[in-house]
Amino acid sequence: MLPPFFLLGLVLHRVLLVHVTGRGGQREMDAQLILTLGLSLVITNAVTMILTPTPRGIRTSYATQAFALGPVLVNQARAYAFGMAIVLAAAVYLLLSRTDLGKALRAAADDPLAAGYQGIDVKRMHGIAFGIGIALVAAAGGLLATYYPIEPNVAVNFIVLMFVAVVLGGLGSIPGAFVGGIVIGLVQNLTLLVLPFQLQNTGVFIAFLLVLYLRPQGLFGQRVRAV
Repeated sequence: MLPPFFLLGLVLHRVLLVHVTGRGGQREMDAQLILTLGLSLVITNAVTMILTPTPRGIRTSYATQAFALGPVLVNQARAYAFGMAIVLAAAVYLLLSRTDLGKALRAAADDPLAAGYQGIDVKRMHGIAFGIGIALVAAAGGLLATYYPIEPNVAVNFIVLMFVAVVLGGLGSIPGAFVGGIVIGLVQNLTLLVLPFQLQNTGVFIAFLLVLYLRPQGLFGQRVRAV
């Protein structure tokens, strides 16, 4: 499942994003944001026209079954998705921290100019990073579809939460993003104990504001001092 979407990410980067990717300046970052946003709108509307906006899912035998952990019942589909998410997060962490490719990817992201001086093909690293991102999003969508109805605009429900998870954990920290996601899930479920389902994200944004106020760099981020 992952290799085809990784190749799709490489192709999209080679055809489109490579034209607005360079040294990571603010103008280029804005161009990348606008281009990817426009691409998402095109894909969303095309899928809506072809498949209709009717919610769909992947039917599995374990979607309606649960593990009994004492008095607590845990849906099997959600449990499998959680386990696979841990495996993928660990794989990405090991890739970026223990391999030469991962070090080259981080160098190209942190300082493209210096990475180029070290002989790193920065454009190639950007393409690989984009391909990995597309593959991980595809994996997340496949896992989500086993227990959550999928329709063309479903990403809107998660984009803000993903951003909050990254900021909570600390920008640039993979363990931080993982912990931020866990915190969001816990806060959402605890919020449902006192508020209706429609307001489950209220507790998330309250926690987000508290973290920004008490620790602006995030839970795992490092404070940067201006020189």
